[in-house]
Amino acid sequence: MSTLYIASSNQGKLRDFAAAAEVYQFDVLPLPDLKNIPAPDEDGLTFEDNAWLKAAYYSKFSPEDLIIADDSGLEVDGLNGEPGVRSARFADDVGFAAPTEASTDERNNRYLLERLTAHKGEKITARYRCVIAAARKGEVLITAEGSVEGEIVQEPRGTGGFGYDPLFYLPELGKTMAEIDLVRKQSLSHRGKAFAALLNKLPQGQF
Repeated sequence: MSTLYIASSNQGKLRDFAAAAEVYQFDVLPLPDLKNIPAPDEDGLTFEDNAWLKAAYYSKFSPEDLIIADDSGLEVDGLNGEPGVRSARFADDVGFAAPTEASTDERNNRYLLERLTAHKGEKITARYRCVIAAARKGEVLITAEGSVEGEIVQEPRGTGGFGYDPLFYLPELGKTMAEIDLVRKQSLSHRGKAFAALLNKLPQGQF
């Protein structure tokens, strides 16, 4: 079974990518020794900027391998596209006060709901977006994108997934992203769609 290395230690992302990779019968593993590699500044203005810079940067540490990196997040129409590229740091960027035991995901979700207080009772449309870049020896070879449309609910629902999944509602299923199983999630999610698009662009034997 072939192996594709990803420049991420985020357990949620790794689960998503591993589930998607099973369909294509190969493994997705974290870049070897990733914990000892200093992280680059994710200062891009777009998801593509950040995916590109991370893939190019990390591929230099394992030059013979094809390395993928992604940047993804939530765009809420009622917030003019926020949090966007700052999705993972949404609450921390403003020093949002939350219980000390709250995780980063919980803080981000609480801050999002606070920002949407003025929209209570309204349908709040949003989308998840993901861009994945594949690089070797510091050179980005391919990028691909995926997105999924949904709505934001006022109370978290479900215990699966990560990030904003408990608030991201899929009207066609009547469930949040955190309420669906991992296999179904891969066929619907922004990350699963971007990953499939990337693999379709890779020539056979590319990795």
